Amino acid sequence: MRILDIKPAANPGGGQVRLIANFDLELDDNVRMYDLKLMETFDGRRLVYSPNGNGGRRLATFSPAMATAITEAATAKLRGHITANGTTSQN
Repeated sequence: MRILDIKPAANPGGGQVRLIANFDLELDDNVRMYDLKLMETFDGRRLVYSPNGNGGRRLATFSPAMATAITEAATAKLRGHITANGTTSQN
C-alpha cells in the first residue's frame, strides 16, 4: 500500500469532523482509489472516508484494520508535506 498523492485541505470546515486532506491510494498493483478523505474528529482521532458515488453512497468501506493502516499511511505522507512553519511544501 502507498499514498500516491496527498493535498492538505485549504478549508477544513468547522464541524465535529473536519477535512485534513484528500489523497489517492494504491492498495496493491491491482487497485487504486482516488480522492479519499483524511478526516479528524474534535478529539484528534483520524478517519479515512472513501468518496461518494451518485446518490451519496460510499463507493468503498474498509475493515477496521485496513482503515487504520490507510489512516496511518496518509498521516505519515501528510507530515512530509508540512514544513516547519506549518505551511505545505511545493514538491
